[in-house]
Amino acid sequence: MNTKDKIEQNDNYTKELHKILKSNKQLYNVIEKVEGLLNMPYYIGAGCITQSVWNYQNGKEPMYGIEDLDFVYFDEKDITYEGENNIIEQVKERIGDQNIPIDIKNQARVHLWYQQHFGYAVEPYKSLEEAIDTWPTTASAIGVSLESDELKLYAPFGLGHMFAQVVIANKIRITREIYEKKTRKWAKKWDTLKVMPWDYKAKNPLNDSFHESFNGLDKDALSL
Repeated sequence: MNTKDKIEQNDNYTKELHKILKSNKQLYNVIEKVEGLLNMPYYIGAGCITQSVWNYQNGKEPMYGIEDLDFVYFDEKDITYEGENNIIEQVKERIGDQNIPIDIKNQARVHLWYQQHFGYAVEPYKSLEEAIDTWPTTASAIGVSLESDELKLYAPFGLGHMFAQVVIANKIRITREIYEKKTRKWAKKWDTLKVMPWDYKAKNPLNDSFHESFNGLDKDALSL
């Protein structure tokens, strides 16, 4: 695939994603409400975005299987618990009661609690995008926000795997146990997923050629 085709495909994916997110009225309401709230980088991302796409593709209710909404931001100037809690209160006040948990985290302070929670230490992230680079699967490493009603997104592995319903481990940080537990749960909810085993030998996930490794795998799912 040449550069021009890649750009056109990415534009198509982005337009389709925006359309799908608008169809999930509860999620999109949150995306709209937080626009411009913070004067620092932020995204709503991970499972709630990817699973909205899978629900749309499978004719399920927009919020089916979505356990929470992930709101991530990056403030390296204030990595205190109190500072994060202040942002949590601001976000919750803006969006109101959503009847679903909202997981709000400053990715600049993840290293302070990661070892206690997961059993091993990590280095501090240098940016919000670097944090998303480590999220558990290539299909769910995605963050979105709105700028003047235009969808802004960051997806280090592209959108192809999400639309093709292909799940591949992003081994930068996740463990095999966590990946397999997560994917077993997902497969029960969305039986159309193509879950690749932990030992699947993929190319470097952050290499451009990896983005095309499933080009044509499922043309029905990939065609927009």
